[in-house]
Amino acid sequence: MLLCRVSAVSQTLSRWGRRSHRGGGLLHRALSFSSSRCQAVSPGESSPQPAETGSPQGLYRDTVLLPRTDFPMKLTGQKLLNRELQIQQECGFADLYSWQRERKAKKEFCLHDGPPYANGDPHVGHALNKILKDIRNRFEMLRGRQVHYIPGWDCHGLPIELKALGELGTSGLGPLEIRQKAREFAEGAIARQKAAFQRWGVMADWDQCYYTYDGVYEAAQLKVFQEMHSKGFIYQDYKPVFWSPSTRTALAEAELEYNPEHVSRSIYTTFPLSTLPPGIASEGLESVSVLVWTTQPWTIPANQAVCYMPNAKYSVVKRADTSQLLLVASECSASVAALLETELESVGTFTGSQLEGGICKHPTIPDKEVPLLPANHVTMAKGTGLVHTAPAHGMDDYSVASQFKLSVECMVDEDGKFTELAGPELQNLTVMTEGTDKVITMLKECGSLVKEEKCVHSYPYDWRTKQPVVIRPSKQWFINTASLKDKAKEALQKVRVLPESARGSLLTMLDRRTYWCISRQRSWGVPIPVFYHRETGEPLINKHTVTHIAQLFKEKGSDCWWELPVEDLLPNEVLKKSKAGPVTDYVRGEDVLDIWFDSGASWAAVLEESDSRADVYVEGKDQIGGWFQSSLLTSVAVRNKAPYKALVVHGFAVTEKGDKMSKSLGNVVDPDKVINGGEDPSLPAYGADVLRWWVAESNVFSEVQIGPTALNSARDSINKLRNTLKFLLGNLQGFDPRVQAVDPKEMHYIDQYMLHLLREYSIKVTDAYTEFDAGRAIRVLQGFIARELSSFYFSIIKDRLYCDPEDSLGRRSCQTVLEEILDGVTRSIAPILPHLAEEVYLHAPGHGEGETLFKSGWIKSSSVWRRPGLEEAVEGACAIRDSFLSSIPGKNAAQYDLNIAVEPGLLFELMESLQEHPSSTSSQLAELMMVARVNLCSVLPRDLPSDALLSSGTFLINLEGGVIREDSAYKIAAVPTSAARCPRCRRYTADSADCLCPRCQSTVSQAH
Repeated sequence: MLLCRVSAVSQTLSRWGRRSHRGGGLLHRALSFSSSRCQAVSPGESSPQPAETGSPQGLYRDTVLLPRTDFPMKLTGQKLLNRELQIQQECGFADLYSWQRERKAKKEFCLHDGPPYANGDPHVGHALNKILKDIRNRFEMLRGRQVHYIPGWDCHGLPIELKALGELGTSGLGPLEIRQKAREFAEGAIARQKAAFQRWGVMADWDQCYYTYDGVYEAAQLKVFQEMHSKGFIYQDYKPVFWSPSTRTALAEAELEYNPEHVSRSIYTTFPLSTLPPGIASEGLESVSVLVWTTQPWTIPANQAVCYMPNAKYSVVKRADTSQLLLVASECSASVAALLETELESVGTFTGSQLEGGICKHPTIPDKEVPLLPANHVTMAKGTGLVHTAPAHGMDDYSVASQFKLSVECMVDEDGKFTELAGPELQNLTVMTEGTDKVITMLKECGSLVKEEKCVHSYPYDWRTKQPVVIRPSKQWFINTASLKDKAKEALQKVRVLPESARGSLLTMLDRRTYWCISRQRSWGVPIPVFYHRETGEPLINKHTVTHIAQLFKEKGSDCWWELPVEDLLPNEVLKKSKAGPVTDYVRGEDVLDIWFDSGASWAAVLEESDSRADVYVEGKDQIGGWFQSSLLTSVAVRNKAPYKALVVHGFAVTEKGDKMSKSLGNVVDPDKVINGGEDPSLPAYGADVLRWWVAESNVFSEVQIGPTALNSARDSINKLRNTLKFLLGNLQGFDPRVQAVDPKEMHYIDQYMLHLLREYSIKVTDAYTEFDAGRAIRVLQGFIARELSSFYFSIIKDRLYCDPEDSLGRRSCQTVLEEILDGVTRSIAPILPHLAEEVYLHAPGHGEGETLFKSGWIKSSSVWRRPGLEEAVEGACAIRDSFLSSIPGKNAAQYDLNIAVEPGLLFELMESLQEHPSSTSSQLAELMMVARVNLCSVLPRDLPSDALLSSGTFLINLEGGVIREDSAYKIAAVPTSAARCPRCRRYTADSADCLCPRCQSTVSQAH
């Protein structure tokens, strides 16, 4: 036998090379043939039933072993919902996480949960994120790893504070009253979100979560704060920050959203030169005015300088209509002329460096002079090439002020109104509205306004209130991210990022952030543990003070910052260690930490059990500038390493039209209604597994669409899968793999071959889950079911399964494989569909009462299933069958006798291994061909009937990487059979129509 020969040569083999004039592999072509040609029955259907009891077929109805199972093909409505909840209860979903934490495991898998915000009901964004994480966690748990996953919530911050207070501007409540209301609001949101996550089947110990308002968490956060402060990364400064007048607090970059449709009143205005630069003065020019452009007219009163680009060319131009002399960048003169609708004649050209020494008169403040200064941030993209500089209201402007020691006086208060420093005309006017009106009026009155126009541009808004922000200087606490940037980039290079394209965004965000304002002027948050000297205002903060406060927070929670007297917060022993004066000299600070610092320190509070580095963080793309970055910066500052080994960045959930979901538009998809159904008939009860399939099947690295089309498709896919699972379960009725399984070596070759394909399938699925690609796992699953199972194996084995004796080797061989397939497929879908997987496991044979799938491991494929020569034997036969089926288009293969002629050699020996006798109706080769009879010979008979259908082909056998290589030719002749159709098995193998075939005669007689 060839199998022995091949085995003797080597235990390994390379796959046979496929050759076809039509393209594609021979096996693929063989597997994708139309099963209708062979009268195949789809999974889940019964084989064709006899119509009449009195007919010959009806006599043998009870002798055919048809599939039997009480596993439902479809579950809908309340039955579906009840079944999922019943399975969660029966199969111990609530205890699964604790069980796997207690078992011994060689490796741990840590997925650190980014905290969702505790300010509202669960939404589909939560579903996308939590289910995506759960799919990976369940996969890792199944394959034997100990999963570390502690869900958490981000509980502090302004949105919660505002919602708790009910309306903006509520006054009269003290910090502790505000904090109590905010805590109650957050607790309610957490309870609703937690219940939803559990309903979705997310595996965790829901009694052991982390919350950023918990005292132990706050203490860990302060430890991070203290270490960063001691290393000089945290400092206090007076500098411009994004300020939200609508919420009266400083904001970080991550708390902004940019409105691309913001409309500003932009102006061109003049600053008369009172002292000409030497370069211009030597040309004899007089009464020259510098022309500047700004989209923020309200900042003109705060002007301290006009900046130019040192290397650019500048021109003094004369207006044709007024003869006014203006200084502008040479390359901007044409656009300025078009704007002013007049010609501009150049009367002198200079380099930017020649403008040094020039001094301008401030247009609205008498006797105030402002210098011309060089700056690298000046651009020629829009405007005049000369930039109005107000250090109090611009980041670049502030850099100029720092370099040239300019004043950074703030004329704008916390409500966004001018203070008395702006003068009586402007005091108390809101800068963005009536303040802007008044400044423009003042510029008109003094003759400085040259042009006003509307400018539509991108402008920062407070992401919570959707109101515009201003830039104003304020004394705040900052993290010097500029000094951390290079270390953070270096750490990021060692992190795997999925998709890789997100890495560029992470690096860009780091580059844009030179400092991070971490103080907020609110009550609901972690207090910054700082005390200020009553007279000097100097901060008192060091490792002794912070360590003491952290211990208090750990024991009592951060409410104690307001509850305890300063003497308890700053006891004598701490004052002595700090070399500070008496406690009466100090007052406690009133600022709280930015919530991005809260959540960014989560690695320190949650990951202590492992190496403090998670295997992966998985969040939406909005966290590129948020939690991913704040976690990286804090971890690099304290430990010189990233807190994660990998990052997975997913897209947002959007409508089926690709629109962002919005309550005001009424297009929000509620996950609770997805599961439980809604009042609208178009929203049936889909259950949790449909929601999970939607997540798994989606390309999560882009925007993820959800709606009736996507959900119906997911439901249909699951029902098709149930159909296949029902077929498998039905044919395993009465089979116990523990005592009736057949050793692979004794199996039919096609059965052994299916074990080989199952092993390949399990490898592909495992790889897909490992790559966070559940969508690929689904595609591999669907391909395996459609090609290898439904169109190929199930079609071939039904005769043996239904009509062979119940305990025969052939039938048990087949059942052994079906059980392996059922087990492998069920485990492979379990991370995505845990409810369905456990439901199948409850019906499946081979395990005891009370066992659950998730406690029994991953797919159990075996390398023993790969036998030398096995693939060649079955795939060679498939190639021959492909030729045969192509020769009888639209006809029933079962009505033919097939003559196969193969030249002596390897292919002939392979076919001989599938059929020992020259002619057979019951050989493995006949079963594969699904014909009445196969005649195997070296040459075709000469006396073939005239209606014989002839075809031929070749099959390349390639073993040992080419050591054994043979291109074998074959010829086939298909002849309509003369045999009659057996009334029991319906194969054309009987002597007459009213007589059973020999196989059925033997089977029926044995049964009786």
